[in-house]
Amino acid sequence: MINVMKKTEKNASHVQSVVRALQVMQTLADENRELSLTEIADRLSWPKSTAHGILATLRDYRFVDQSSVNGRYRLGIRLFELGHKVAQNWDIRKIALPVMQKLNKQFGEMVQLATEDFGEVFYIEKVDSTHIIRIVSETGTRLPMHCSGLGKAMLAYRTPAEVKRILSRSGMRRMTNNTITDPVKMDIELAKIREQGFAMDDQEIMEGLRCVAAPIWDKRGDVRYAICVSGLAEQLKGEYLAQIREAVQESAREISYHMGYR
Repeated sequence: MINVMKKTEKNASHVQSVVRALQVMQTLADENRELSLTEIADRLSWPKSTAHGILATLRDYRFVDQSSVNGRYRLGIRLFELGHKVAQNWDIRKIALPVMQKLNKQFGEMVQLATEDFGEVFYIEKVDSTHIIRIVSETGTRLPMHCSGLGKAMLAYRTPAEVKRILSRSGMRRMTNNTITDPVKMDIELAKIREQGFAMDDQEIMEGLRCVAAPIWDKRGDVRYAICVSGLAEQLKGEYLAQIREAVQESAREISYHMGYR
């Protein structure tokens, strides 16, 4: 996960108390469990008095909950409420879900929708595979862009400067033997994606996983989202894979149309 908090502190225009509140919430999110006051202060290298003041304010506004049993802290219900409102206002999910469900019904494979956030693939919607043996994934998950079909489908339509910035910041770590780690080879791959209209993750992020992704265009002519079908590599091959490629591209075109792209 990208450490937004450290980057935020470098900006002199930011309010320190707000930054600290965000750091507390990020720490609780990263740990994914209840933490004591001492644990939070230690992780952030703060005096306990500073951590206590921030936590008390967050607790009063329900962004943090404190256990009445052991006094430990966890993320509060208010964040869930706000997240739900964000999801409701994200029109792309409403537009894409029926198309994703149709794709899922046609092939039975997992269908995912993602956007780019801070140089990473961020999953915002999914329809699970109907197969007994299937790939497991969750919305809210982040993955590198250079080795995922969704990531490459979006990278292909960024400017060379943006691609360089994203790959330089996140790196091009080798995940499998198929992962592209050379920027020059990535440029060739992205040119190929633009030519053919779809991207492939051919066991580049995980052995045994194959993914076909296509870019989604918005009304301004930008590619901010992508859709993919993912499944076991031993299943996604030959004529079946060709059918999926065509269906994914058609689905992306349909979503783009409803997003206002002409």
